[in-house]
Amino acid sequence: MKFFSDNAAPVHPEIWAAMHAADHADTAYAGDALSARLDAAFGAMFGTPVAVIWAATGTAANGLALGALVDPYGAILCHREAHLEVDECGGPAWFTHGAKLLLVDGEGAKLTPDAINAVLGGLRGDVHQAVPQAISITQATEYGRVYTPAEVAAIGEVARERKLKLHMDGARFANAVASLGCHPGDVTWRAGVDVLSFGFIKNGAMSAEAIVFFDPDLAARTRFAHKSAGQLQSKGRYLAAQLLAMIDPDRAAGPLWLENAQAANASAQIVADAAAGRLLHPVQANEVFLSLTADEAASLRAQGFDFYDWGAGAARLVTSWVSPADEVALLAAALRGL
Repeated sequence: MKFFSDNAAPVHPEIWAAMHAADHADTAYAGDALSARLDAAFGAMFGTPVAVIWAATGTAANGLALGALVDPYGAILCHREAHLEVDECGGPAWFTHGAKLLLVDGEGAKLTPDAINAVLGGLRGDVHQAVPQAISITQATEYGRVYTPAEVAAIGEVARERKLKLHMDGARFANAVASLGCHPGDVTWRAGVDVLSFGFIKNGAMSAEAIVFFDPDLAARTRFAHKSAGQLQSKGRYLAAQLLAMIDPDRAAGPLWLENAQAANASAQIVADAAAGRLLHPVQANEVFLSLTADEAASLRAQGFDFYDWGAGAARLVTSWVSPADEVALLAAALRGL
């Protein structure tokens, strides 16, 4: 019974069907009919003109997005525990040809205007230091915390005042929007976000993430970087097919990205309710962080539950769009029984 990562979840059947429907000859790379529909489809979803580039991994999506925002001598402010810093093996520096990460502290892996300004205020601003050019926030954060539209807007205001660009790492963006119940535009471009790495692989896709540029002009240079980074797949229509299937507004039950996220979040809440006294962070998406002794963790594993340890005395459990209801119930019962 696997609760260690939503990356391990299977591909949604509707995604397989969409890729099968794309299984015919078409123009190669990003010149196919499906890729040509992405800008308009995502623009309608967000309520503003956008340019969209697909990528095969979240690390590539983040790196390419940041590469459009900063110079090699630039700097990106992000949380000390951001995926950019902790889990991408120097990827941001690779994609930006050398830009530096400036690390910011914040409870729950969230940035605040005060914390950002404190780091910026400590810089000299001379030629001997990397030049701050962007802020990156994670939605939902590495501890499953969600930025509200007002919180994003406050950071967006700092970015405007400081003449910085704002990137959102949205590996679990769908789960955040499902939790907030807001329009996706309210927590992105209307709040000052310039580019979003919109994650779909954790949410039922197979191999497609979307880089959404709310300033379409920013995408121009990225198309060349996309190719040079080895991300321009010759059969890109299969990635485009996944993205279009995920956001299809005409789907009878509503967009698949939102339905899947709601299902994952609902399972996480069942687990959270069972572990209420152990929670290390509020459960606002599909990740549950809780305190467990080594013996308690061993007991859960002996009952068949798979999850990550998260430092001494802590664990992370992640639900997915397809977490079986009976396994979620068994986990909840096991947590209550500790």
